Amino acid sequence: MNKGLQLGRAVALPHSPDQAKLDAVANLHRDTDYLVRFTAPEFTCLCPITGQPDFAHFVIDYAPAKSILESKSLKLFLASFRNHGAFHEDCTVMIGKRIVAAIKPKFLRIAGFWYPRGGIPIDVFWQTGKLPADLSLPDPGVPPYRARG
Repeated sequence: MNKGLQLGRAVALPHSPDQAKLDAVANLHRDTDYLVRFTAPEFTCLCPITGQPDFAHFVIDYAPAKSILESKSLKLFLASFRNHGAFHEDCTVMIGKRIVAAIKPKFLRIAGFWYPRGGIPIDVFWQTGKLPADLSLPDPGVPPYRARG
């Protein structure tokens, strides 16, 4: 039933994003435009310079075409960044591009809300494709960073 998928079986955490696999599953509603949202509020990777941990809250919205993204594979892919050193912009855009390569959606937007590094929060947004005319794109729902008073 789930031949080739990571779903439904024990899978080791990939050691790096390059080793991680994103699984595509058939979209059973190809005749309908709809929006899918994944929220990952506990993403972590490493600063490529200092090796210190960086943290982000990701919101990924996409309008599927022929395939949808299987969520367990996304979870493993995101977790594979834990020991990966990369800048915020690189991580955010890389994640978006890998998802697009795996499922070829009609539209995808990834919003990366990064917690402060050096006192500066960095928010990174990337999108591709065209949002279908009959869909609205909701606000990511992540408030702007507010330092303690």
